[in-house]
Amino acid sequence: MLIVDDDLLISESLSFAFAQEYDVLTSQSRGHALTLLRQLRQPPQLALVDLGLPPLPHRPDEGFALIGDLLALSPDMKIIVLSGQSDEGNARHARTLGAVDFVAKPCDPSRLTELFRQALRFGNEPRTAQAGGLIGESLPMQRLRLQLGQYANLAYPVLIEGESGSGKDIVASHYLHRLTERHDKPFLALNCAAISPTLLEPTLFGYAKGAFTGATSAKSGYFEDADSGTLFLDEIGELPLDLQPKLLRVLENGEYQRVGETQTRVSTARIVAATNRDLRQEMRAGRFRADLFHRLSVFTVAVPPLRETGLDRLLLLEHFRRSCATSVHADPFLLTPPAQSLWLDYGFPGNVRELRNIVIRLSARYPGQGVSADQLRAEFDHFDSIEPAASMTGLAADDLKDAKLAASKHLEKASRLNLDATLELWQRGYIEAAIELSGGNMSEAARRLGINRTTLYNRMESWTRR
Repeated sequence: MLIVDDDLLISESLSFAFAQEYDVLTSQSRGHALTLLRQLRQPPQLALVDLGLPPLPHRPDEGFALIGDLLALSPDMKIIVLSGQSDEGNARHARTLGAVDFVAKPCDPSRLTELFRQALRFGNEPRTAQAGGLIGESLPMQRLRLQLGQYANLAYPVLIEGESGSGKDIVASHYLHRLTERHDKPFLALNCAAISPTLLEPTLFGYAKGAFTGATSAKSGYFEDADSGTLFLDEIGELPLDLQPKLLRVLENGEYQRVGETQTRVSTARIVAATNRDLRQEMRAGRFRADLFHRLSVFTVAVPPLRETGLDRLLLLEHFRRSCATSVHADPFLLTPPAQSLWLDYGFPGNVRELRNIVIRLSARYPGQGVSADQLRAEFDHFDSIEPAASMTGLAADDLKDAKLAASKHLEKASRLNLDATLELWQRGYIEAAIELSGGNMSEAARRLGINRTTLYNRMESWTRR
């Protein structure tokens, strides 16, 4: 278990309370927690996370960002938020991002113990069942299956694009490996965000004895261990720029070298990569090589977000509902007609991961019972289901005229303009102004800007990555 809280007294007390049942790691900040996890052979099954972390202890930003970071490192980690910033909006948003539950401080450790056991008990069976394939009959899902059927047995790389929580790992492991001629070969998955940049190269390519401090014996890397099977590189957008040419070389001719060796080795593994970033935008910003992008994206498939798949969310509801009930030997809950309508109207910004977590919570709270619309609504992040309030077509003609005049004056003064940088600067200015005018209330700031709160956090997080 990982406990992340900047209050040393709280983290030490919780560590003592859970030490008999769990191996406990503690951290006081998002950065330290990520550094700590990247040094472990296996990530913890559980995480208990505070929202108010430095350098912004009075705001939930760092805690929200950490939830996404932890799930990027380990999609199966069960995260419970324990925070004094316990307004209902923060609770809903934490669940939307992937936390299985939210508990307000102070909290009795015995209640947390029960939540941990529930999370572990409900969390395993549904995902195992989902691994049988992609669930859904909507046109986007049919199109995805058609593409995967065309590309599955080809030796060329495939790039999987899609939002967090949409099921990119299932596409890679099931459709691009288990249903192919390579199904009896190894399938290895490496999350590029889960390993320290300095360790990525020896992890991928292996190393010779004495290649660096601690290399007491030679070791093969993922390319070698994958043999002629499939190597899945998740979060490929996190690959350091200086390592990208070495991956490009493998893609071009299969050749690589262990760290500390001059001997050239050859890989016959099929490369599948996945990203929730826009790699085209990363190329324009100079953070991702264009030649590597084109090599990785010989074939590209896009996993659709749940909001675009219509009635598929009912099929997923039924699948996870029955799986949860089976795993704990209880009757499944039922949605009342108004609740079912609400289910179909919600956008699920956290995609399949969010939907699955909602079903797990409902299964634990209402086994064999009917779930009302109000009970279901309490699980949703309403700010994330609100569509932007305004669009370009809704702008007044005078507003567009003023914007055009300002742009003309700027262009006249500038000898050369970087449009992307200028638009990003204006966007950041509007976001920071909205946050200030809202007194730091992120929900209010999102409403002022006409975007949902997840979009606001994602855009703010993109600044910290640059």
